[in-house]
Amino acid sequence: MSSVLKVTRYTGKLEFAPMSVRDVEEVVRVENDAYPFPWTRGNFLDSLANRYDAWVLRETDGRLAGYFLLMQAVDDVHLLNITVRPDLQGQGVGRVLLDKVCALAEAAGIYQILLEVRPSNQHAQGVYRHAGFQVIGTRKKYYPAAGTTREDAIVMQLQLGQAQA
Repeated sequence: MSSVLKVTRYTGKLEFAPMSVRDVEEVVRVENDAYPFPWTRGNFLDSLANRYDAWVLRETDGRLAGYFLLMQAVDDVHLLNITVRPDLQGQGVGRVLLDKVCALAEAAGIYQILLEVRPSNQHAQGVYRHAGFQVIGTRKKYYPAAGTTREDAIVMQLQLGQAQA
């Protein structure tokens, strides 16, 4: 079942649907446009095969606006990937995606969300902090970077009972 949402700064309507294999090619195109070190088609297919909670957010004309993938554990949800199509970034679409993540976690009786973010991704860090995420640690050399180097990951956590509105 999907729901139609209205975003504050985004002027159109958006609709959520579970991600399926038929969405993957378009998801990979957005992923490649959004990141210098994107997930691969295989990463997305493996996540779907493992039945991770994966959702797409589409504009009413059917264009992909964003997506996310979650891995549920016993007492937390790990946000594996959350992406807004580059031309829609900064319009509140990321917050709509995060709100859906929180709603899914709460519906599953889980009140803690974890994620990793690159230190170089200041915009994403700001979105997460505004949503109530707190820095809880660092994973050394977590992400691929230019050449043979690696970039650390900032680990952030959201306690849903303490999340900001």
